Amino acid sequence: MADPGRMSGLDAGSETEPDGLAGPGAPAGVGGGGGAGDVDSVTGMEGVAGLDSVAEVDSVAGGPLQAAAAAEAPADRPLAVIDVDGVVADVRHRLRFLRARPGDWDAFFAAADVDPPLVEGVELVRSLARDHEVLWLTGRPERSRAATERWLREQGLPLNELRMRPDADRRPARIFKRSELRRLGVHRRVAVVVDDDPAVVELLRADGWPVLRADWVAYEPTLGNAQNTEGRT
Repeated sequence: MADPGRMSGLDAGSETEPDGLAGPGAPAGVGGGGGAGDVDSVTGMEGVAGLDSVAEVDSVAGGPLQAAAAAEAPADRPLAVIDVDGVVADVRHRLRFLRARPGDWDAFFAAADVDPPLVEGVELVRSLARDHEVLWLTGRPERSRAATERWLREQGLPLNELRMRPDADRRPARIFKRSELRRLGVHRRVAVVVDDDPAVVELLRADGWPVLRADWVAYEPTLGNAQNTEGRT
């Protein structure tokens, strides 16, 4: 695992936390190292990010039935912490609402209930649900909880816990998620984090968390601005 006391060249002074949690690193209970190769050993699915087809993932994970099985599993299983947008939900169709100035945030979030699912992300989550507790960690605001939960259920994805950004929270996504992971790591073992945001991935890996970058959709600069400059999602 990466040294949690080091920032690997990041400016630690610019990544400060308002929540009083000391130090930039992952707790001692974090599972695994900092890169995608380490994630393979953590999940027990060597090469899972490079599977060539949905059929291959089904053969590894047992297919969609694993989502139902996960709901009955013990709560002390290691955590798989999963982002929503860009991992399982395709937001590209609603980025048009943010390209104007000012962006239409109400329209952007209102259209989330018709996001197409991203097959690669959905199948990865079903695979992880076989032996992990799936916890969703999204920068979406709390006010979109009902629509987000409904969408996840419609995709047949496990919904045990969903952590969302407070409506008035404008911290960059990487800072919000770092804070939430620190809180989670105090009492629970985080085995893998899956996120599409390069800034989130870089910071969390530097902190020592085992992170898998979701790269099945090209990352949009418009989304990056929303997540890390405006602190909206």
